[in-house]
Amino acid sequence: MTQHHHVRQRLESIEALMREHQHWQDDAPDNSAFTSTQPFCMDTLEPLEWLRWVLIPRMHQLLDAQQALPQSFAVAPYYEMALDAAHPFRVYILPELEQLDALFAAGEA
Repeated sequence: MTQHHHVRQRLESIEALMREHQHWQDDAPDNSAFTSTQPFCMDTLEPLEWLRWVLIPRMHQLLDAQQALPQSFAVAPYYEMALDAAHPFRVYILPELEQLDALFAAGEA
């Protein structure tokens, strides 16, 4: 299996987890939320909104177009800091994001 295939599987797993825990939104934020110049749109989107509306769709676009994937990639450290330790979804999402990051650290799964 290719790295593209493994990344797609991981993204689908993250989406399924977000849906299962009611963190998958159907209504997109206002367009102005996406004009942020801050990393992760941290001034306009909540961390899980960024995951839903920016990371997952953008990665699928890259995969669908058979484009090169990022060479170095790590989102789990941001979520370790952005999601409060008491956030009930944190324990579920961090391992998934770490597995996604590992696909980029390894170059190919």
